Amino acid sequence: MNNNYYLDVAYIAGLFDGEGSIHFKRGPEKKKKHKGKGYRISNSLRLSMEITMTDESVLLWVHEILGVGTLRPKKVPNKKRVDGTPYKPQWRWACTFRDAFYVSCLLWPWAHTKLPKIQQIIEYYTTEGRENVVDLTEYKAAKELGIT
Repeated sequence: MNNNYYLDVAYIAGLFDGEGSIHFKRGPEKKKKHKGKGYRISNSLRLSMEITMTDESVLLWVHEILGVGTLRPKKVPNKKRVDGTPYKPQWRWACTFRDAFYVSCLLWPWAHTKLPKIQQIIEYYTTEGRENVVDLTEYKAAKELGIT
């Protein structure tokens, strides 16, 4: 990778510090059961990173440089502001889970205000012996036996 790439990533880190947000929450969630009535409680993780702004071209550039995530228009209120002007169209770049880990590793050297949350994501994915990792082979075997 060339020096321009690192300058671009450093710029994105600053942009993310100012305009971005990180959502990292682990805990019990009430979910609808797939079979039958009622709900079940599961230990879930919500992990996402996003930047929302009115300048679509900047977010297109961010999406191109990082190579992950999605870029979509964000719904804005149909009503007008207090001064009578309409809201500008907004755009949202977002990524989740492993893509958020990848982006966190890229932004970590230059992040300031979002550094604690970025470190939380990195620690989550790099900690040995996490209890929340499911071995897919064991899961499939248990599912065939009707244990899950």
